[in-house]
Amino acid sequence: MAEIHPVIKDITARIAARSRSSRADYRRRMDAARTQGRARGHLDCGNLAHACAAAPDADKGALLHGAINIGIVSAYNDMLSAHQPLAAYPDIIKQAARAVGATAQVAGGVPAMCDGVTQGQPGMELSLLSRDVIALATAVSLSHNTFDAALCLGVCDKIVPGLLIGALAFGHLPVLFVPAGPMPSGLPNKEKARVREAFARGEASRDDLLAAESRSYHGPGTCTFFGTANSNQMLMEIMGLHMPGSAFVQPGSALREALTRAAATRVSALAQDGRAALADVIDARAIVNGVVGLMATGGSTNHTLHLPAIARAAGIRLEWEDMDAISRVTPLLARIYPNGAADVNHFHAAGGMGFLIRELLEAGLLHGDAITAGGESLRDYAREPFLDDGRLAWREAPDRSLDPNVLRGRDDPFQSDGGLKLLCGNLGRAVMKTSALAPQHRAMEAPARIFHSQDEFLQAFRNGELHRDVIAVVRFQGPKANGMPELHKLTPPLAVLQDKGFTVGLVSDGRMSGASGRIPAAIHLTPEAQDGGPIARLRDGDIIRIDGNTGTLGVQMADEHLMRRPPATGGAAAQGSGRELFAALRAGLSNADRGASIFGSVA
Repeated sequence: MAEIHPVIKDITARIAARSRSSRADYRRRMDAARTQGRARGHLDCGNLAHACAAAPDADKGALLHGAINIGIVSAYNDMLSAHQPLAAYPDIIKQAARAVGATAQVAGGVPAMCDGVTQGQPGMELSLLSRDVIALATAVSLSHNTFDAALCLGVCDKIVPGLLIGALAFGHLPVLFVPAGPMPSGLPNKEKARVREAFARGEASRDDLLAAESRSYHGPGTCTFFGTANSNQMLMEIMGLHMPGSAFVQPGSALREALTRAAATRVSALAQDGRAALADVIDARAIVNGVVGLMATGGSTNHTLHLPAIARAAGIRLEWEDMDAISRVTPLLARIYPNGAADVNHFHAAGGMGFLIRELLEAGLLHGDAITAGGESLRDYAREPFLDDGRLAWREAPDRSLDPNVLRGRDDPFQSDGGLKLLCGNLGRAVMKTSALAPQHRAMEAPARIFHSQDEFLQAFRNGELHRDVIAVVRFQGPKANGMPELHKLTPPLAVLQDKGFTVGLVSDGRMSGASGRIPAAIHLTPEAQDGGPIARLRDGDIIRIDGNTGTLGVQMADEHLMRRPPATGGAAAQGSGRELFAALRAGLSNADRGASIFGSVA
């Protein structure tokens, strides 16, 4: 394992220094909880009787006499393909726990909505807010003071960050995440994108579009493109919160069940030995390792929100500048859709997480000394699981990529830097995903056309008003305005305009996730329009420059002239689909660069 890269070392030290006070406060809280001893020892007889009342007789005796008890927090529902396999997990976990003299109880469930179902719908305005609701629900689930360890069952976009933020409030416990894995590969991603763009041009029918989408999303498991859900799985693995090699094993397989059983066995042992509590695992080193993994794989831009929010829950202050600096020294080693044609099953087959982690360790880009929950060190995550005569075992990852079109080694990267850029200028601060952009599309300027919703943009596109060089400014899409929904519906028409030879781009205080693809997009812009940020002062025809090479974003006019303009007001009234219930949460959200979270002031 190579010596740590000097830039990674310096950034980690900078984060630790910046976080010294808030991290110390967090550790004091966790240490105080840890020194109180076994949780159930503080329960009165009535409390304990309630906790054991419905347990099977064998488990009841173990619970009453101090056996390790695992709290299962599950995001199961059978509408999400990624979470449907979780239905069977509690029974598997309970059986595995009993085999080592422990017990397990479902501590609670958390909501799990599907961004794929709600894209472009009113419910999407609850998506980001659901992360913090999930964190609260996780805390409620674990609040019974009955558990010695926890297993978090979740996969998709806001669910894993929410589970982790909530679990960090119980960081004195060991915690592992137990995923479900991706669905089998369906319609090739290039074909899916082709049909979407044909539909946007009016050259494919809705039946054609539905057929293509149904062939893409067709069974239990995670959607196979490298959006936020699969970025989550990469992060949990590289941050040491999975059993090694768990991320992309398909659901329903014998190997997947064996890994689920192993998670229960492992977390029981950690609780028994008092090792690898969550507060020990998630420190500045783990956060930096996560950012490195995000950059090396071209992962979802949603994690420029989630990672700072997760870090703050552990008393760590991660800034966008840190992520940008890490991106500059981290080579892009994977091309997974939308950064390439392959899906996560192809990535896994080419060598997957084991190969990736080994290459990053050998390049000195990961903190190999970080504490991990699923293995004795991060070096254990450079291996891959397999069944040896029915028994779970691990072997070294392949020594070379089995498909260099999907995954490459450190000496032959797809590009020398990572997949993300921080943009700054007189419009504020934004992030830009560069890993899927052709070099000629990384910098551009064009006149602005202002919109206050996706629907306004789509109507202008259908009317033929955008067949020219244009930067679409879609504002009042920030956290406080409407909960910061993803703007996926913009991607196909923008791609159509780009294919016609026009210079096109997007500036928004909203989100695009991993789907911004090949369109230059400055997103998560802060200050947002709702706060009167400069984006609220733009007008049609203003010349905007987006430059992913220099890291700049601005409108071509003097700052004082821009700020003399009165800010626009806008944004649809947040009514219907439950949105009115979330008004207080929206008002309390932090800025995007602090995680767009109601917990933004934790650190």
